[in-house]
Amino acid sequence: MQRNRRSFLALAGVGALATACGSNTGRQGEAPPSTAYSAGPPPSDAPKVTLQQWYHAYGEDGVQDAVKKYAASYPGATVNVQWNPGDYDSKIVTALQNSKVPDVFEAQVKIDWVRQNQVVALDDVIAPVKGDFSPAVLAAQTVEGKVYGIPQATDTQVLFYRKSLLQAAGVQPPQTVDELIDAAAKLTKDGVKGFFAGNDGGVGVLTGPLLWSAGLDYLKNDNREVGFDDPRAATALAKLHTLNANGSLLLGAPADWSDPGAFVDGLTAMQWTGLWNVPKIRQAFDDDFGVLPFPKLDGSGAPSVPVGAYGAMVNAKSEHVAEAKAFVKWLWVDQTQDQLEFATKFGFHVPARQSLVGRAENLRSGPAADAARFVKENSHLVGGPVWTQQANTALSDAAAKIAKEGADPVAQTKTAVEVARAELKRLFG
Repeated sequence: MQRNRRSFLALAGVGALATACGSNTGRQGEAPPSTAYSAGPPPSDAPKVTLQQWYHAYGEDGVQDAVKKYAASYPGATVNVQWNPGDYDSKIVTALQNSKVPDVFEAQVKIDWVRQNQVVALDDVIAPVKGDFSPAVLAAQTVEGKVYGIPQATDTQVLFYRKSLLQAAGVQPPQTVDELIDAAAKLTKDGVKGFFAGNDGGVGVLTGPLLWSAGLDYLKNDNREVGFDDPRAATALAKLHTLNANGSLLLGAPADWSDPGAFVDGLTAMQWTGLWNVPKIRQAFDDDFGVLPFPKLDGSGAPSVPVGAYGAMVNAKSEHVAEAKAFVKWLWVDQTQDQLEFATKFGFHVPARQSLVGRAENLRSGPAADAARFVKENSHLVGGPVWTQQANTALSDAAAKIAKEGADPVAQTKTAVEVARAELKRLFG
């Protein structure tokens, strides 16, 4: 089954973090220092090596041909691109444990890969342009201060709304969570629901934004402490139950949150979905739509959008680490035109580097420009390299019980905090 760049952006409970942590229970030494490998090109008189580069199977037409074109134009090595349909994440985990290939691959770094010396630090590769990446995008590839992947393109999710429907109902675009709940209720009429955030009632995609709305996060203090061990977390997550209980949420839609069908077909006045859907929504409604970040909880909170970005990484078992690093630098640091094309020509994404956003014609005006601004000003990392599957499951279960069963948000949040704290103790002692 083909995936697209939105696959790993799903939040708690949808399996995006299934490989976030393996069986490792403690520190097993640091990864080799990045200075052990040269990021420069091989000598001109040296024979070319052959590098194996892996991608997951993007769903957008044209991506496979494009990345093969990039690889073929690299002068420093012969680069063979392998397209990987199916469970790419599991395939990468297995390859890193057992194989010298791929030499270069795309992924989001996991702390276990670093602890087990399976990936190469790329601080020397990214150093000239490190400040060009938003902190949230770069955090997806950073473990204990070292960068292990060069971000390729950024995906995000935003709140789409029909301008005409809000105007007819006398509703202003919501700026707080309570305003969102109130707007959803007022917009629910004539067979149209007010808000759609997935057939699970928003558990999967709104848990993170609700924490961020309260000024909290999954983890804090360099990922050494639980970020939602705070009474405001329970207050924020309780809003999920309010949304699920008041009849304003669309449930049972033919397609889930990542598809714009519910919004385009007029089943809902507002939908939380991906920026990648702008072309289809514009085709349906022209300029009769707008986008917002997820609203703040209150005056002490902040609006937010989640970001995710695959990064180009190097297998530490590769027989050609120096050459692999040189290729990664050439493609994802030097070739800015290819980076811009990769982000904006196939589907609808934001370039990972801030300096390229202004060069993207389809991000210069309207809702797309607004979304690009949200990425710059309001972005948060989904989970992160230290956020483990065990912690993720605990938080997802808590959110589901709060949303669907009306369970005590304080008790449920406390249970999730305890699991996340135990995971941090396992990782860091």
